[in-house]
Amino acid sequence: MAGFLFSSFLLGIAFCAPPGVITAETLRRGLNRGFKPALSVQLGSLIGDATWATLALTGLALIFENGIVRIILGLLGSLFLSYLAFTAMRDAAKGGLPQGMTDGTRGEFVSGVFLSLSNPFNIAFWLGVGSSAVFARVENPQSIHLLFFFVAFMLGAVFWAFLLAALVAWGQRYITPAFFRWVNILCGVFLAYFAVNLLWRVLQVV
Repeated sequence: MAGFLFSSFLLGIAFCAPPGVITAETLRRGLNRGFKPALSVQLGSLIGDATWATLALTGLALIFENGIVRIILGLLGSLFLSYLAFTAMRDAAKGGLPQGMTDGTRGEFVSGVFLSLSNPFNIAFWLGVGSSAVFARVENPQSIHLLFFFVAFMLGAVFWAFLLAALVAWGQRYITPAFFRWVNILCGVFLAYFAVNLLWRVLQVV
């Protein structure tokens, strides 16, 4: 169980860490106004993540005992994790800082919520990876394991939120294209490992 919780925690970091519009908005607000605005953007985005997760995992819990559905979701989850790994590596090759897309008229927290809720990949992630991530680590998973996965995943996301906000506020010299390149590389490697591990577990059942 400890390994399952730790891998879920790391997956939460790997999902949030690759630079995107939320990271860009965190940088823009944080570099101008400090730690609190940067953290507010990050925490706002977690509200959106938790909303999508609750909707997806609640529905998945109702069909979690269906073996065929679990296999299908496992395959989709592996494909989606592979896509996330590919995009992380692609962005690492491109380099540069993440680019934002908001007009700056919203508050920090509301901006984070809006950016997260409007991201179509969030619901795809939770539908494709949510239960299948549990399936990859637990031999005979139950609905309670979805809750453990959700809690550990969100703790990883909260950890990254505080770390990034702190870096933006007090470690600006580290916020360089090279920093984000390494973040993308590390996340890409972990996501690829998780995709292969998930696919292997699915193929063992088929």
